[in-house]
Order: sequence, then structure tokens, then C-alpha cells
Amino acid sequence: MRLFAQLAWYFRREWQRYLGAVALLIIIAILQLLPPKLVGIIIDGVTNKTLSEGKLFGWLGLILGTAILVYLLRYVWRVLLFGASYKLAVELRQNFYRQLSRQHPAFYLRHRTGDLIARATNDVDRVVFAAGEGVLTLVDSLVMGLAVLIVMATQISWELTLLSLVPMPIMAAVIKRYGDQLHQRFKVAQAAFSSLNDQAQESLTSIRMIKAFGLENHQSSQFAEVAQDTGLKNMRVARVDARFDPTIYVSIGMANMIAIGGGSWMVVNGHLTLGQLTSFVMYLGLMIWPMLALAWMFNIVERGSAAYSRIRSLLQEAPCVVDGTVPLSPERSVLEVNIDSFHYPVNSASALQDVHFNLAPGNMLGLCGPTGSGKSTLLALLQRQFDVTQGSITYQGKALSDVVLDDWRARMAVVSQTPFLFSDTVAQNIALGQPDATPEQIEQAAKMACVHDDILRLPQGYETEVGERGVMLSGGQKQRISIARALLLDAEILILDDALSAVDGRTEHQILQNLRQWGNNKTVIISAHRLSALIDAAEILVFNKGTVVQRGNHETLAASAGWYRDMNRYQQLEAALDDVPAQEEPV
Repeated sequence: MRLFAQLAWYFRREWQRYLGAVALLIIIAILQLLPPKLVGIIIDGVTNKTLSEGKLFGWLGLILGTAILVYLLRYVWRVLLFGASYKLAVELRQNFYRQLSRQHPAFYLRHRTGDLIARATNDVDRVVFAAGEGVLTLVDSLVMGLAVLIVMATQISWELTLLSLVPMPIMAAVIKRYGDQLHQRFKVAQAAFSSLNDQAQESLTSIRMIKAFGLENHQSSQFAEVAQDTGLKNMRVARVDARFDPTIYVSIGMANMIAIGGGSWMVVNGHLTLGQLTSFVMYLGLMIWPMLALAWMFNIVERGSAAYSRIRSLLQEAPCVVDGTVPLSPERSVLEVNIDSFHYPVNSASALQDVHFNLAPGNMLGLCGPTGSGKSTLLALLQRQFDVTQGSITYQGKALSDVVLDDWRARMAVVSQTPFLFSDTVAQNIALGQPDATPEQIEQAAKMACVHDDILRLPQGYETEVGERGVMLSGGQKQRISIARALLLDAEILILDDALSAVDGRTEHQILQNLRQWGNNKTVIISAHRLSALIDAAEILVFNKGTVVQRGNHETLAASAGWYRDMNRYQQLEAALDDVPAQEEPV
């Protein structure tokens, strides 16, 4: 029953729908009391030979009319009640998606994709089912049960009614115990379902690698283990679930036995007529549904409560990066970075320390260094995916932590080192940040990213579906489409996080030339392993173990002893060897 208190905010808001459905349920419950009463009248009339043929057909017509009216009213309350519960589903999923979009990478370090999908689908369905069927069965069982009890007690015999209710308190206590067990076991089963979702999602997204390494059987056995564990935990739920109906039927059976035994004695002694006992047994038969509905209500509400607790725990999780309140003015400004120290939330070791530089509008900043030296971490801080642990990053003299996130991110276009394409057309992927872009603008961005010719060679050109995550494209094509997407935004700051790693040297050179033409007054930040991409940078920062070990332009760094000079010579030698034509083997 906790779920009804947890969803009280929604019931109050949609009170008209729920009140209308409850009112119709009460009317239906009252109408359902007529047939047993009329059957008792008919039986007593036939037994006493006082029932005429006209009255018999009149009573039968009234029973038929009642059945038709109940059918129509049931249709109306279903529209009201389930319409409200489906609105709840839409709202919960909207809130859930909004919460996911507000979160930052630290959140996704704690939560896996499969678990989030399970909460957004399976858990929401359970809550909605409880808000619809749960409310129905609660009202229907209470109204119908109380109405039947009142009629049996006042119209037939209150003594026989009390006698028939002896098994009910025992049944209620047993069902309450089953409900508590079901809540805990279903919560565990839902967590197991999340793990199963995780396993399926990871296997599907990495299917190419699995096939490349011949791991199909290994992955299948792992999935089978997770599926078996999920099945066992769901079986524990089913064991509790299976106890509800037998408990109800045993209780109803005992109540019928007591009613028939006691009622027969009352008929023999003249306290009841045979028609009244027949009506009483029929009324008692009507109690089967309220009792089953009550048990079913406990079942689905406990499931819904366990699911809602999983959803609410995620909805109440505050973002680790809090949105600022200070807006940015339209003019451009110097980006000032003064990072004394930064470490990730899950790691106490410093990922960056003593990183200080200023980047003037329209300049290009280059970042390089060994793998894992802190380049991508710096770019994540500039995008404010995390907040600086010690120090500050300021723009227009305002700390990024105080600035409205949308204002800051609207000034940036980012191409990450792992480009992501949606399962849509090439044109729609390029126009992701500017949906109203014209075909000419999309093509111009593709030409600057040197991917226009590749697109034209696709089966439907710009209207070609790229598949999930761009599965039908090469790594270089995906990178260049991502660059075109960023260029189309025409943002003030362009960030390229090793975004040219999958293209050949000649294409890289052409893209950089196009960037120089495009970005005469744009601020560009490039992180790259190929140093040829950094030649035009006004300043280059060389990272090693999270700190800046060298800085300067290309000429200065290439002439100074250190990592940059060594890597530059190595890459020049590698390029020279690639340009030497292969000599023919002697015959």
C-alpha cells in the first residue's frame, strides 16, 4: 500500500479521472447486487407458486438490462482509469529521460546502460500497472465486498454473515505476510533483470569484436548464466505469487462450508427460507472476486512499489555538476584556465595538476602527449563535464561553475575521439545540432570535412541510413561526418579531441586547410597524436602524467629537447618511409 502514498501527488492532480472511475465502480457494484436478490425472489415465487409468467419475464428482463448497463459502465471507467495511468507512464518516462540528460559522465560511471533501460521500461510498466489495475482492484474489492456484506447482514441474516467471515482475518494476515515477501523478492528480481539487460546490451553493441575473437560460445555461456540467475530469482517471486490464489480459495471454501452448514440448520429451524439461503450462497459467491482482487491488488501494488523505489532513487539523484545562474554576454572573451589539481570522483589520484594557460579568441591551441597524459581530461573540464577540484576555469571573468551551462555549451562544437552516429540518414546526422539546416549548408559542411565525395558514393547519398552507431561506415567516414556536424554549428569554439586519428595524412592535411579557411575568427582546440595537425597552433601544450611539461609553438618545440622533438622526428621518418616506393623483388 506504500505505492498509493508515494503516488498521491499524481492522484491529487488527476482527481477528476480517478473520482469518475471510482463513482462508476460503486454504481457497478450496486447494480451487481440486484441479480442474486432477484434470483432469490424468483425461487421463492416458484416454490410458493405465487410467480406469474409476466412477472417471471419481467424479472429476467431486469437481470438482462442490468448486465447490459454494467457492461457499458465498465467500458467508461476503463477509459477514465487506464487513460490516467497511461498519462502517468508518459510523465514518468519524460522525467526519467530529462534526469538522464541532466547527468554527467560521473553518473554513468555508477549506472550501466542495461539497468537504466530496465528502469525506464519494465519498472515504469509495473508502476503504471499498479496505478491502473491496482486502483481498480482496490476500489472494486472494497466496494463490492462491503456492499455484499451489508446486503447479506441486513437483508438475509447477520448471524450467518458473521459465521461465514470467521476464516477472513486469518486469510488477511497470511496475505499481508506474502505481500512483504513479494516486495523484497521482486526488488531482487528486477535488479537481476537489469543485469540481464546489461549483458544483452553489451553483447549486441560489441558483436563485431565477439565474432572477430571467436567468443560466441563464451559469451553465450555467460549470458546463459545471467539468464539462469534471473530465472531463479523470478522463480522465487513466482513461488510467493503462487500462494495467493490457493489461500483465497481455501478461505472462500471454508466460508461456503460454514455458510451452507449453518444456513441449512437455519432453514430447517425456520429462521431462513430456501430462497434466502440460495441468495446468501450467491452473494457469498460474489465475495470470491473481491477476495481474489484484494490478493491480486497486494501482488501488483507490492511489485509496483518495489519498481517505483528503483525509479525514485534515480530521479532523486542530483547531478554532480550543478547548473550555474550567471548568463554570458554575447561578446567573445579570453578563456583562462588555472587548474591546480583535479581528480575524478571515483579516484583520489590527481588526473591533472598545475595546468595554466590563456586562450584568446580566434587562436588555435594544440594539446599533445603520451596516451593517458591528461589531454581528454582537460577537454572534459573545458566542456564542464566535471568541475575542477582545485583551481578555476573562467570566461568573461566568470567562473564556469557559476555560468549557465546552456550558455557556455552553446558556444562550443565538439568532435570526440569516439564519434557517435545515430541510426538515421547521413544528412540528419550532420544536421543534428541544427535541424533546420538546408541541404546546401549540409553539403558545404561535408565538403569542408572532406567527406562529401564519400557520401555521394553511398547507395542513397545523403539519404543513406547509416545503421546503429554508423555500423555501415568506416571509422574515418564516421569521424569526418562528426567533424561536418560540428562545423555546421558555426560555434565560437571548436574542440577536436583526437578527431583525425582515423583519416590518412593527405585527408588530414586537406581538412586542416579547410579549418584554417573556416576558422579565421574561430577559437580551435585540437588534441592529437599526429603532430602534423598542430603545426598552425599559436601554442602547443605537451602533457605528461597530468601536467604540462613543455609549451610553445611548433618551431620552438621541434627545436627543443624533449618528447615533442623526439615524436616529431619519429613521425617525419615514418612519413618519409611511407613515401618511398616499394622496390621490386629480384627474380
